[in-house]
Amino acid sequence: MAKTNHASDIEELHFVINKIKNEESQSMQKPLGIRKTAVFRQFLIVFIANLSSLAPAMSLAYPSVSLHQLQSKEEKFHLNESEASWFASINSITCPVGGLLCGYLLDKMGRKRTIFFISFLSIVSWGLMGSSYYTNWTTQYAQMMVARVIIGIASGMSSSAVSVYSAEICHQNFRGRLTLGSSASTAIGIFAMFALGYFIKEDWRLKAQIACGISVFTFAITFLIPESPTWLMVKNRMEESKKSLQFFRGLRSKDILILLLFFDLISDPPFSKELDQEFSHLQNSLALAEGEEAPHFLEAIQAPEVYKPLLIMIGFFAFQQFTGIFVVVVYAVQIASKANVIIDAFLCAMLMAFIRVPTTFAVGLVLDRWGRRPPAIFSAFGMGLSMFILAGCIWFPELSTTAPHLSLICICMYIFTSTIGLLTLPFSMIGEVFPQRMRGTAAGITISCNYVLSFLCVKLFPDMVNLMGVGNLFAFYGTAAFLAIVYIYVFLPETKGKTLFEISEEFKGSRRQNRVALMNM
Repeated sequence: MAKTNHASDIEELHFVINKIKNEESQSMQKPLGIRKTAVFRQFLIVFIANLSSLAPAMSLAYPSVSLHQLQSKEEKFHLNESEASWFASINSITCPVGGLLCGYLLDKMGRKRTIFFISFLSIVSWGLMGSSYYTNWTTQYAQMMVARVIIGIASGMSSSAVSVYSAEICHQNFRGRLTLGSSASTAIGIFAMFALGYFIKEDWRLKAQIACGISVFTFAITFLIPESPTWLMVKNRMEESKKSLQFFRGLRSKDILILLLFFDLISDPPFSKELDQEFSHLQNSLALAEGEEAPHFLEAIQAPEVYKPLLIMIGFFAFQQFTGIFVVVVYAVQIASKANVIIDAFLCAMLMAFIRVPTTFAVGLVLDRWGRRPPAIFSAFGMGLSMFILAGCIWFPELSTTAPHLSLICICMYIFTSTIGLLTLPFSMIGEVFPQRMRGTAAGITISCNYVLSFLCVKLFPDMVNLMGVGNLFAFYGTAAFLAIVYIYVFLPETKGKTLFEISEEFKGSRRQNRVALMNM
């Protein structure tokens, strides 16, 4: 009887061993970039890199949760309406500076150092804001405005830096999810500030000090991320580039992130034929011979693979701003009050911010399954419909009496549908559509143009409310959303499932030319 049990145990052990071998065999048949270790590393590094966007994102919601106190005449230090509007919008003026600076730093200093610099600026800005105690009105106001200027630069940089970095290190199968990391981090940062505003209503300095603490943490943890293999290759640092690519594809690599390699339990060889093929393909896509420098921007911008996506993305961002997305973020509490929602305005603002968080995480799955264009069209339609119904609630106050929750539902639907597409998608796509040698510079220019429009929309919001009325302004945002549907359908490219090289080649027109050549043969 004991022998029978022993034989049974041996058979069961063999079964388990064979099952493990089969699973390992199936795993090894997968491309390097989608094996467990590679996926773990890519997701973890993107997560760490995106932490740098938290503190700049908190600055977007900071005016909304602070202006009620800063404008209170009961406070020793207070602002009038004009000073408050400058406080809310001046960071948007310097966001374009951050975008241009980011483009320069991404190409000159590298992706990692640029992300590191974002956290440094956040520490300086929030430190100034949190330490701006009253001495005299002019000094305190100047210190607060300088802090807002600096965080604007950081915000302009964070919008493109991590998206570019993520697009370059990720496998195309889940690039849509990971390039949305900056949008997810932004959503979390905005929600965190609204939550602080709800629980700490009467201490705007304490909120700034907490944001400064978060900046210090992200500054320290950014040391863990490696440099992008693409940037290293552009700089002709081929050996370092190969080591970086080796790390992101799940192979063992010396000298890179020893702390993270502690989690690596896969005994793959240091190099593989598949890795060498991907490395060679990356070299070919850059088209750089040994010692050759990347072209200057004025020369490169004349190429269709640069100016076409540049114009398309600037237009896409313009529709993002004209639909009022950033205005709703900055003036969330005030808009909730003007829309006559039946709950506390701060609670409504926190609910609006909360909706963005899970929706942003879901967007990644949507983009990888349905592509970019269908979610963008759905998003614009939902936003337009929400804004027109909200305008109707203002035009016809009896609607709010008949359906008291209608305004709140419309605002929530606007937040949900905007997050599905127009809010998140442009920031995700700037890491995809530009050619690798000009990605940092072109992304920086696009973000700069976006934030110029953002400043105008945010700064002019109080004036537009006085000039047009709240209902007509909501209708304006709704009209812009419906026009965005036409723009997306006509101009926005589909990038789902394509490599960055394939996307660039389509803008270049080489595929179309090849098909024409084959037809003429």
